[in-house]
This record gives sequence, C-alpha cells and structure tokens, in this order.
Amino acid sequence: MNKIKMIVGLGNSVYKYNQTRHNVGFWYINMLSSFYKTSLKFKKKFSGYVSSFFLNNNKIFLLKPDLFMNLNGYSVFALSSFYKIKLSEILVVRDELDLSPGILKVKYGIGHNGHNGVKSIINTFEKKKPFIQLCIGIGRPEFKKNVSNFVLECPSKIDTINIKKAILKFIFLTKDYIYKKEFLKNKKIILI
Repeated sequence: MNKIKMIVGLGNSVYKYNQTRHNVGFWYINMLSSFYKTSLKFKKKFSGYVSSFFLNNNKIFLLKPDLFMNLNGYSVFALSSFYKIKLSEILVVRDELDLSPGILKVKYGIGHNGHNGVKSIINTFEKKKPFIQLCIGIGRPEFKKNVSNFVLECPSKIDTINIKKAILKFIFLTKDYIYKKEFLKNKKIILI
C-alpha cells in the first residue's frame, strides 16, 4: 500500500444535497479542510473543488467532485492523472449504509458494496487496483426499497452530531500517520 497523496470526499454537487447522508464524504473534506486551514477552490479542469496541505513534508490533495455521485470518478481521475497520483494513493471517503451513524470503517480493496460513487471511480480507472476507503456510517432505512430516498435525506439531529463527532475524532486521531504507508486497513472504528 502506498502513502496517501489525495483524499476524495464523495457526494452530489447540487446544493440541495449538501446536508444529506449521501454527502458525508463532502462533510469530511470540509472538516478536514478547516482542520488544516486550507480553502477549497473550484477548478474547472478537475470538475471539482480542490485544495492541498502539507503533513510532515507530504503534500496531500483534497477533492470534492462537482458532479453527481455516479460521475465522481471523472473528477477523481482528472486530478489524479494531472498530479500522477495512483489509485492506491487515494483515500476515498464515502457514506456506508451497513454502519450505524458514528461508526467508521477503513477498507482496502476494490469493492464498491453497491456505492455508485465508488463504482464510478473503479470504472474510470483502467487498472483495477485496490485503494483505501473510509466508510462513514449513516445507518440503513427500515425497508430496503427506501434506500434511494434515505441516502438523499438529511439525517436526524442526533445522527448528524454522531457522524460529525466521529469525523472530527478520526481526523484528529489520524493526523500523525495518514500520510504513512502503514495507514489503517480493514478496521472498524467506533467513535461516538
């Protein structure tokens, strides 16, 4: 596994989706950007909002694609190609139905678990290489047929608090080793 050189938060770019469960990847990037005091700026050639910061002399790019979820891969590919960043050097941050709000899981592999943003990334890169995903728990609706609506709704106030607390704790806990080769993989982290 390579060092992390790019962190991508997956989400839908349309304003009305900003606070929805499906956009917790954007929440992560916004909070990480604030933590490292860097500003995201729209870059047309990357179809997204981009920033970077240095952590122990390692430059790490941040990206929020300005596309719908199922097209996020194009933005990821554009930025990574330009800066010659391999897929294995990218941390993809996304929502996860199979985890409760406040639970995070770091996953290493090429699986998408039905997530359209991750599918888009996998399909956009020619070489199907494993990469790291930070899965942020959003919970699951009571009935499976309601999944599409569920992810596009805002979480409850308590779920929002639990998700944001977990994100902040994760950012703080990983600040010293996110750039290292030995970054966590396949770990479930409960951070409520």
